[in-house]
Amino acid sequence: MSCPFCHLSFPQPELQWHANSHFNYEDEQFVSDLELAQQIALAPCSPTQTNDESEPTFQSHTSLAMAVDEKISCLISLQIKSPFYHIKEGLMSMLHTCLASEPDNSTITLLCGYVDHFQSVFSEDVGWGCGWRNIQMLSSHLLYQRQDARQVLFGGSGFIPDIPSLQRWLEIAWDRGFDVDGSHHFNHQIYGSKSWIGATECAALLRSFGLRARIVDFGPKELSSKQLCDSTNNGCGPTLKNNISRKTKGGHQNLIEWVWNYFSDKIVTSGAQHRVVVTDKAPLYFQHEGHSRTIVGIQVRNQQNGMEQYNLLILDPAHRTEALERSLKDNIGWQKLIKRGVHTLKKLQYQLCYIDPGIAGEEDMEQLKTINSIFIEI
Repeated sequence: MSCPFCHLSFPQPELQWHANSHFNYEDEQFVSDLELAQQIALAPCSPTQTNDESEPTFQSHTSLAMAVDEKISCLISLQIKSPFYHIKEGLMSMLHTCLASEPDNSTITLLCGYVDHFQSVFSEDVGWGCGWRNIQMLSSHLLYQRQDARQVLFGGSGFIPDIPSLQRWLEIAWDRGFDVDGSHHFNHQIYGSKSWIGATECAALLRSFGLRARIVDFGPKELSSKQLCDSTNNGCGPTLKNNISRKTKGGHQNLIEWVWNYFSDKIVTSGAQHRVVVTDKAPLYFQHEGHSRTIVGIQVRNQQNGMEQYNLLILDPAHRTEALERSLKDNIGWQKLIKRGVHTLKKLQYQLCYIDPGIAGEEDMEQLKTINSIFIEI
C-alpha cells in the first residue's frame, strides 16, 4: 500500500508506522511534504485522448469517472481538518442562556441547534474567505446534528476540512456536473485562489454529497430576471435558472418573515411556555453584496402597540470567536455582535441557502446538479 504523504509503498503492517513518522518532522518540513503530496495526488488529470474529439467515446466517459473517483479517494486521505477556536461550553448553549435571561417576557426566540463559529484569519482569508467560513459553520451543525449527513459529508471523515480542501471538494462537484453554469465564472478552477464564492457555490458543494441545499433570492422586481446575489462581482452575479417569483407584503419584512416561517415550521409559538425554543432546523447561509454570514435563529418581540419587532441572530466570520465567547460568558455586549434588526437590512438584494431533510438517491442527484431558486420580491 502507498503512503498518502510520500507515496512510497510499504507492507500494510508497516504503513501506519511509516505514516506516523512524517509527524516527527519539524513543522515547516511537514507542511512542505504535505503540500507536495497534495499537489501530486490532487493534480488535474490529463485529458483523455479519443479517436474522434467531437464525440467522446464510452471509454472517455469511463476514464473521466475513474479520474473523479481517484480525486475523491485522494482527497479523503489528504484533506486537512480546519483549525478553529473551540468553545468548550458550546457557543449556541451560551447564546441560549443569554437569551433566556433577558428580562422581556414578550419575546420568543427560535434557534437552530449546535453550531461552531469559524472566524476569518488575517494571515489566511480575511477579505475573501467569508463564504468558506459560513460553509464550515453550516457543516458543523450538519456533522453534529444529522447522522445521515455525517456519513456522506467530506467522504465520511467526521470533521470539517480547511479552505483549500473545501476548494478541492467544490472542484470535484463541478467535475461531477453540479452547477456547470456557475463553474464557468471560475473557469472551473478555485483551488488556491482568493475568489469570492456565494450561496450557489455552497449549494453546489453540499448537493454533491447528496444534501438537499436550496436557494431563495430576495430583491426588487426589476432584478428578478436580471441580476441577483451570487458569488461573482464581490457577491453579485447572474440570476439562477428557472426562478419562481413570489410576492408577499413587500420590503425587507418579506425576508424576515421567510426566516421566521423557516425556523417556526411545525412549531407552535402562540402562547409558547418556553421563550427560547431550539428547533431542528439547520442554520442559513446568508449572502449579500460584499459579504456573507450565518443566520442561527430569529427573535420576535410583541410591542405594546400590537406590532411585532424582529431580530435576526447572526454569526459573522469577521468577528473573533474569542470575543463572542467572552461577551456571552459575561452576558455583556453580545447583542451588538449577534442581533440584527430589520433596519440593518439596507442592501437591495439578498440570498439564502437552506438545507431540506434527507439524503438524495442516485436519481435525485441528477436533478440536484441544476441549481434553481425561488425569487421573492422585496
